[in-house]
Amino acid sequence: MIEKPTEWEPRFAAFVAEEQDTSDTAHDEGHVRRVVANAKKLAEAEGADLAVVLPAAWLHDCVAIAKNSAERSSASRLAAERAGGFLREAGYPAEHIAAIEHAIEAHSFSARVAPQTLEAKVVQDADRLEALGAVGIARTLITGGANGTPFYDLTEPFPITRAADDRTSIIDHFFTKLLTLADTMQTASGRAAAQQRAQFLKQYLTQLGSEIGVSFREAATE
Repeated sequence: MIEKPTEWEPRFAAFVAEEQDTSDTAHDEGHVRRVVANAKKLAEAEGADLAVVLPAAWLHDCVAIAKNSAERSSASRLAAERAGGFLREAGYPAEHIAAIEHAIEAHSFSARVAPQTLEAKVVQDADRLEALGAVGIARTLITGGANGTPFYDLTEPFPITRAADDRTSIIDHFFTKLLTLADTMQTASGRAAAQQRAQFLKQYLTQLGSEIGVSFREAATE
């Protein structure tokens, strides 16, 4: 009997639990499960093949490289290779594995690999939604704190006259990456979800600005 993609999920989850870097709380089991949930919703809306989307979403971060590492851009390629090896050894249908590897490699923002299939677009969008909204804010603060990055530039909290630099300020990460993500979404359903979450980021920055005495509107975010 041919197994449905969803019937493989316990095996995917077990593999991720074995491979995961438990020190990276922004890329923990919760992150993976949220990406999977996002991917299922987008796949249903877009008509993507779950036989590719599900394993790619579950395994997309199976190789962990720190965000501040010079090797970060290689993480998705290495994850694709590791996932492909696992799937072949586990006996997953061979006709899907190349597409799964591509979807994993193309999900990463830093790798800059263009998704060539609908399934890869869905997985990329599902992962990028994690960087937006309430979850995105929490993950940004967690990662920045773990790296020892200051919350914001005390002399100019929002990058108005200076260039944004998220190596020196957590809040600058909103301007170097997060507020640009909605425009990079690959699917219609992904764009709709991203725009709603991006609006929440702007509401957060507006509130932050009011609390620290700086107008968010002065910053060029559009």
